[in-house]
Amino acid sequence: MLEDVRTAARNNAEWCDIVCGSQGLTGRTDADAWSVPHRSPQWYPDAVTVRPGVDAEALLARIDAGPGASVKDSFADLDLSGYGFRVLFDAQWIHRPPSAPPVDTPLAPVTTPDELAAWAAAHGGGELFRPALLADPRVRVLARRDDQGVIIGGAVLSGDGPYGVSNLFTRTDSSRDIWRAVCATVPDAPLVGYETTADLTPALSAGFTTTGPLRIWLHA
Repeated sequence: MLEDVRTAARNNAEWCDIVCGSQGLTGRTDADAWSVPHRSPQWYPDAVTVRPGVDAEALLARIDAGPGASVKDSFADLDLSGYGFRVLFDAQWIHRPPSAPPVDTPLAPVTTPDELAAWAAAHGGGELFRPALLADPRVRVLARRDDQGVIIGGAVLSGDGPYGVSNLFTRTDSSRDIWRAVCATVPDAPLVGYETTADLTPALSAGFTTTGPLRIWLHA
């Protein structure tokens, strides 16, 4: 499972780099971590470790480690408490192998800036999702619409296989349905992502399994 965690961490680091790049922030990736030297957008970390055993001081030297900084500790093996950080939350990496096409309806691609603006409004992310994301071949923004064409759910797939699932949301009562719809969109590709403990059940019911813990640290 360690290799599954490495794969998920690298995919997530790439997604963080894509989001930061869409907002004019240049990240750095090496064998230890991805990082960005200036504060990342809201809800996104300033660093993501991509292997276990990364040196904490060396990692923090790569970012603006002052108040507001956050680190995605992909292997839950760092102790940043001595540097002014506290644990924001713990979560689990998840993985779904390729599977037979399910009967669920796939999600539809979002392809225009206007569609992306409507998707972002439904998601709640606002200015976080910029049109530059639509031009990146590694990114697929996906939506579910009701009978009137109103967006009621969606997700983002990133990478070139396995695909990382992020920013999943639904306006209906069933989170499991949107997870199943994501799986139906790319049934023949492995999927990775992460969820907090409280939100794991819908993903697991859609065919994902947990592969290892991660931890988010925040400089308060």
